[in-house]
Amino acid sequence: MPAKPKHRDAIVTAAVELFRRRGYSGTGLNDIVELSGAPKGSLYHYFPNGKLSIAEAAVRQAAKRSVGTIEELAGKHKSPGRIVRAYAELLAGWMKASGFRDGSPVATVLLETAPDDAAITAAGRDAYAQRKDLVSQRLTEKGVPAARAKRLAGLVTSALEGSLIQSRVEQSETPITDAAAELEKLLDAVVAQYAKK
Repeated sequence: MPAKPKHRDAIVTAAVELFRRRGYSGTGLNDIVELSGAPKGSLYHYFPNGKLSIAEAAVRQAAKRSVGTIEELAGKHKSPGRIVRAYAELLAGWMKASGFRDGSPVATVLLETAPDDAAITAAGRDAYAQRKDLVSQRLTEKGVPAARAKRLAGLVTSALEGSLIQSRVEQSETPITDAAAELEKLLDAVVAQYAKK
């Protein structure tokens, strides 16, 4: 069994935190080294393309975390609307705890690198697809046709990502909680519509 990479995870975790707060351009390699505690040489050992490679890994790690959180919430809540609202409540809490300085590490990186960097763009596409697939799957399990479920999952993703930006600007959880409340009503209404058929 190969040895576990000693500093790779620390580098990626530090990058996620810094990108969430400062964005891609506002984060330097020295910042990542300092926060991760990894030797600078290890950056290029694990990430030969430098910051671009780190950003791709950070987007993938952030996606894995959010998917894990949504899956955990899906185990606690039966309603797709309630799952979305519970996830949004967590987002709102995290935003408030950060003093409204944090954002989505996926969105902050993609806004500065996509579509110019193909690897990061693909990582972002995968990140959003995973989240949308989870919501879509919960909706289809409740009888919502696959095409409609897919569109609704896209709306959920877009609304929550946009609400994070508004939350930062307004220094308030309200944009997130308002979006979540309306999304929950919409999803519950759609589920009820197909349950009657």
